[in-house]
Amino acid sequence: MKDFKDFTRERSDKEVIRRLAAYIKPHKKMFIIVLFMMAFSLLVQLIPPLLIGTVIDSITDETRTLAEKESRLLMLSLIFLFLIISANVVVFFQNYYLQRIGQRIVKTMRREVYDHITDLAIGQINEVPVGKLVTRVTNDTNTISEMYTNVAVNLIRNFLFLIGILIMLFILNWRLTLYVILTIPLVVIASVIFRKFSRASYRRVRANVSEVNAFLSENLSGMKVTQIFNQEDKKRREFQDRNTNLRNSYLREILVFGIYRPTIYGISMLGVIIVLFFGVMDVIDPMVAFSAGMLFSYYMYIGDFFQPIQQMAEQFNMLQNAFASAEKIFDVLDTAPLITDESDAIDLQSFSGSIEFKDVWFKYVEDEWVLKGISFKVNPGDTVAFVGATGSGKTTILSLIVRNYDIQKGQILIDGIDIRRIKRASLRQHIGQMLQDVFLFSGTIADNIRLFDNELALEDVKASSEYVGANTFIDRLPDQYDHVVLERGNNFSSGQRQLISFARAILYKPSLMILDEATANIDSETEALIQQSLEKMMNISTMLVVAHRLSTIQHADHIIVMQKGEIKESGTHQALLRHKGLYYNLYRLQYEEKELSDQPTEKVFA
Repeated sequence: MKDFKDFTRERSDKEVIRRLAAYIKPHKKMFIIVLFMMAFSLLVQLIPPLLIGTVIDSITDETRTLAEKESRLLMLSLIFLFLIISANVVVFFQNYYLQRIGQRIVKTMRREVYDHITDLAIGQINEVPVGKLVTRVTNDTNTISEMYTNVAVNLIRNFLFLIGILIMLFILNWRLTLYVILTIPLVVIASVIFRKFSRASYRRVRANVSEVNAFLSENLSGMKVTQIFNQEDKKRREFQDRNTNLRNSYLREILVFGIYRPTIYGISMLGVIIVLFFGVMDVIDPMVAFSAGMLFSYYMYIGDFFQPIQQMAEQFNMLQNAFASAEKIFDVLDTAPLITDESDAIDLQSFSGSIEFKDVWFKYVEDEWVLKGISFKVNPGDTVAFVGATGSGKTTILSLIVRNYDIQKGQILIDGIDIRRIKRASLRQHIGQMLQDVFLFSGTIADNIRLFDNELALEDVKASSEYVGANTFIDRLPDQYDHVVLERGNNFSSGQRQLISFARAILYKPSLMILDEATANIDSETEALIQQSLEKMMNISTMLVVAHRLSTIQHADHIIVMQKGEIKESGTHQALLRHKGLYYNLYRLQYEEKELSDQPTEKVFA
């Protein structure tokens, strides 16, 4: 299966066009109307050169009187004026409907990309810099929007216009047109060469844009750390390298197009020379019925003949850009989620809180087992704590329960049901998670507690906050629950953010509470509040806790000691201390030895 981080697949133009065309199907009726409008405007655009040639022939016709010439000139002028006005009205509505189609398509595409990203496993998302994902959803979709509203339709328009001009040229002088057609193979050869180099240059541009966005996203978010460690100069150099790569890729793109367009212009001038030479010869040849007015019309058509070719070159350039963006978007959409619901997955209507691991083995990367044969059972309402050194697998166990990842061997059971047979949304609905790194969204405190679900009453938000003690600081704020949260909650302390996350979890009344280092980076006063909250939460649901501060888990019903992916000890706080094993050594690092003397003896299962 392709990794989500692998944005490298190159697709054929046929595949890209087929997939992009699929987005037009829901709007095909409106698109057909636009095509009819386009056909009308093209027809109108083909008439003026012929009218002008007719006017010239009328003026130079010595058989007509002055009054007849003026009358004919007035009639042709009125026809010309009517055509211009009607064509402009049609073009207005054509562009209006095109923009509507384009914006609707891009809205659909953005939603599909965003929805697909949210369906991917956490491990897949973590492999890709946030800036690249933002580029996919914003920049790349904007490029495709330009393709639908401008490039693709104008390519069709210019192609049809080219066909119409060829027809008019053959009608006016078919022999002269055959000479002009000899220049077309030169245009085709130049376009084929341009296509090869422009597609490669556009791919390089899109890749470098993603690199710059990813660098900016990461380093602007981590600017505080950069400044603390005086790494500004280093980061400037790194940005300069990426910025230089982006500039060079743009310059290469400009070079490719800069060679192509003058080439097409040179070929067009060759066509004009042919028309002037052979056209004048036909005008002065009495055996050929080709007037000066028709030569002028023919000359105007030749100008129009190469103009759409030049425009098609520019639009083809933009089309390559859109195709490169489409490839990136399709790479995201074609990345299959590593974790999906089975076809017969069930909805978990209720959850008693019973959890069981049966000989669970798990690895993030090949041949590096993080968990090795883990087995334990948690009874409903129990509080079970996991302790151990960093990297022992504690957090991994919690991630597996909510199916952030899937195990390679063994079983994880919820109320006796394998979690792979439960729909992910249904499973997570019954689980509340409080992590060490609390993420708060831009909005108000109330919005963050109820996660922007306005169906949840403010009274319930306040009740959950009071339950966990978050109201102790919220009530002191000027706007209280309407107080604005800055990006990532930077206007709150770590402890305050943690209390908000506790209130958020309690509000949804979970059957299982998961705390992963939730008290690691908080002050003593806030820790006391959280400790009181934990004691309350122990009475309402099953609780799984990972903590380095052993003071927060002394009253747990069960403590599991992890080391290198295996369970080494298991028992209550007092029993583990008496056992004087790994837990005893961890405890000694945090407390004086005299606190260990009067602990009662209790059986330990090691």
